[in-house]
Amino acid sequence: MQTYFLENDIVKILINSKGAELLSLYNKETQLEYLWNGDANYWPKTSPVLFPLVGGLKNNQYSFNGKDYTLTRHGFARDNEYSVEQIDETSIVFTLQDSESTLANYPFHFVFSVAYFIEGNRVYCKYTVSNSGGDKMYFSVGAHPAFKIPLTVNTSYKDWFLEFGNSENCGIYPINENGLIETTAVPYLNNSTQLKLTKELFYKDALIFKELQSTAISIKSNQSGNGLTMQFDGFPYYGIWAAKDANFVCLEPWCGIGDMENTTGDITKKEGIETLNSQETFERTWSVELF
Repeated sequence: MQTYFLENDIVKILINSKGAELLSLYNKETQLEYLWNGDANYWPKTSPVLFPLVGGLKNNQYSFNGKDYTLTRHGFARDNEYSVEQIDETSIVFTLQDSESTLANYPFHFVFSVAYFIEGNRVYCKYTVSNSGGDKMYFSVGAHPAFKIPLTVNTSYKDWFLEFGNSENCGIYPINENGLIETTAVPYLNNSTQLKLTKELFYKDALIFKELQSTAISIKSNQSGNGLTMQFDGFPYYGIWAAKDANFVCLEPWCGIGDMENTTGDITKKEGIETLNSQETFERTWSVELF
């Protein structure tokens, strides 16, 4: 396990080779840290990478070609050590490949890369999934960065809000007592561009969206000129979450989603599952602008 940093005149970021996980997002101009500190009393992660699974499976199991496999919530990529394929002052590429241990519970050959690069006050994260096997591959991939709230001193959690890029009129999909996502949405956003942040929002787990029109969400406050904007084109699902009473909010663009309550367990029929034919490649990028 080793940490690496990228730096330009405006931002400096720190990344761990374990999980290719962001550990720090620092803006030199504002002199602010934007990422959660990973306090284990609430949640020990800072920005886990979700692959080859987003969310949880019913009983932590799925089936493929008549055989049952076990994967824990959000998959194994966040707990593995990555190799560094390329690095310079403003970019780095981490790579994870299939191994004997991954094949035991995920029977697909893959090369998974997580690239970070910085330009001005913007930080980019690019996921590349390559099917290095001979058969069709099934997977999900997503982000889970936790941003510090309140961001600035002399403000409180409730002083901050999320601002959507478009006016939103959509529901959320609740999580039932068994940890599965319900099939019917509950009305939530009614022609809204803002969602006020309160800790009570997350007492029943994450807010899960399937019908967001926005491809950008900002964290802002009327008490501060600072904040950030996340851009996430090409991610059809979105989660917003925080651990109970913790001083952060996770903004989570997903290509994939946890099991629904009507799941069959067959990964080839799983809602939101992505597929790659042999030797094909899939790419998605999200970014944050720090201000």
